[in-house]
Amino acid sequence: MNKIDVTLYAVTDRGILGERDLFSSVEEAIKGGATVIQLREKNISTLSFHNIAKKLKEITHKYRVPLIINDRIDIALSSEADGLHIGQDDMPLEIARKIIGKDKIIGVSVRTLEQALLAENNGADYLGVGAIYPTGSKEDATLVGLEALKSIKENVKIPVVAIGGIKEDNCKEVIKAKADGIAVISAIFGEDDIRMASKKLQELILDK
Repeated sequence: MNKIDVTLYAVTDRGILGERDLFSSVEEAIKGGATVIQLREKNISTLSFHNIAKKLKEITHKYRVPLIINDRIDIALSSEADGLHIGQDDMPLEIARKIIGKDKIIGVSVRTLEQALLAENNGADYLGVGAIYPTGSKEDATLVGLEALKSIKENVKIPVVAIGGIKEDNCKEVIKAKADGIAVISAIFGEDDIRMASKKLQELILDK
């Protein structure tokens, strides 16, 4: 298993950033305490995605924070990112692992205990469980809830990161449900002071 600290898993969204620069925003998130960066891009060309990933990799590498690419195994490989995150409708995990190699991190989104156990057995390094709460970033997301999160955490040995509608006022509930970390988009990149937002979340997580 490839080790990954999922304590504060920051997922990018340039739409939320508005006019702000993605690269400096990610650097601010890391300085505040983000332990993982996931690059999530929709509706851009493969070349643009590759170029963004390559530049972002330089920043994350400087701070020794892993860069995970959402969905796109070709971009994960071409940019020399640290890993890949896939969902239930993406490439099967066993095939993704053969392509990307044993040394890269692979995370899998799951909603049920059955999906979680299957992903763990097939070699996932961590699980993304959600949506825990309603979320504006994925309006069709199926709600999982805290009880399902607890059940998954109790039955797997790999890290579990909770995602979906998590913010300052509910993140402690998620940690109390035994999640190893939280994945957020707007709670960091939607805030005016990205570094401070990241710092506050990190402090809330660690203040168990």
